[in-house]
Formats: sequence, structure tokens, C-alpha cells
Amino acid sequence: MDNDVSAGNTTTIVGRLALGITLLAVGLGHTGVIDGVTAADAAPLAQYVGGIALFLTGLLAFRDRDTASGTAFTALGALWFTWAVSGDVSANAAGLFLLLFALVVLSLTLAGGDTLGKASYGLFGLALLLWAVAAFAESEGVAKVGGWVGVAAGALSWYAATAALAHWPTVLPRRAAGRGVTATG
Repeated sequence: MDNDVSAGNTTTIVGRLALGITLLAVGLGHTGVIDGVTAADAAPLAQYVGGIALFLTGLLAFRDRDTASGTAFTALGALWFTWAVSGDVSANAAGLFLLLFALVVLSLTLAGGDTLGKASYGLFGLALLLWAVAAFAESEGVAKVGGWVGVAAGALSWYAATAALAHWPTVLPRRAAGRGVTATG
């Protein structure tokens, strides 16, 4: 039985951990579930882990001739770093930045890769889109929903890295459709 367990390479694992931790911190900050913690409080983590560490991980992936991970991690690292150091900007400027960030993540989602990676990027893109709408509309409720989607994306990215390290299954096993059903119908 094939459990589709990918050993993953070191740069992909480190990149997914960095992305997962950053998304969890920023997402939880948007939800308001932890008293006194906001998304702005995640800026230092986004700058160093989501920005610098992810960018460097992308450069290492390029060195290893892994263009997919290299592109993803350097682009995301640059975007996280920019978000972290941007400071106070207008709501419309923040919305535009988040919308452009979402387009980059959409490209990463559509580029292919494994199921967990595509799902993580897809949720990340949805969170960014919700945060952009929240910024344009100045809606705390939409930002909170985006925060929960960001938390889900971060948890999925973290799981993908952990699954590669621990050799856990990354897909559910397939089973027959039912008694008397064959592949030909």
C-alpha cells in the first residue's frame, strides 16, 4: 500500500516550517483569540522567519537546483519582509499589497507540486484575499475570518514539513468503491 510519503528535501522542509510558523502567528493575530495579540505583533517574526529565513531557504533551494521551492520561498520571503517593515500605511495601500501578495501565492498554487503544498498555498491565498478585502472595507470581521484561514494554512504547512520529517502519510489510502464494483464499471 502506497501512503505517498515524501521524504522531502531539507530546504523544502525548512521553508514549510518557516511559512507555517509565520502564517500561524499572523493568522492568530488577526483572529484576536489571544488577548492583546494582534497581527502587527507578528511583524518581527514575519520579518526574520517569514522574511529573511524563508528568503535564504529559497536561495539554498536554487543552489540545489530546486526551482519550484526556490521561487516560492524567495518570493514569499521578500513579500513577508516587506509586509513586516512597511509600518503604518493607508488601508487602501495595505489592501493593494495584500491583493498583489495573493496573486503571487495564486501562481504558486497553480504551479503544481504535492497535494499538501498546493492546499497550503491555496488556503494562504484565500487568507490574503480576505485580508485585502478587510483592508479595503475596513472590516474586522472579514479580517478575523481571514485569520482563521491563515491559521489553517499555517497548520497545513507545518504538518507538511513534519510529515516529511517523520515519514507520515500525506494522502488518505484509496479503497474500492464498493462490493461488485470494478475499475471498468
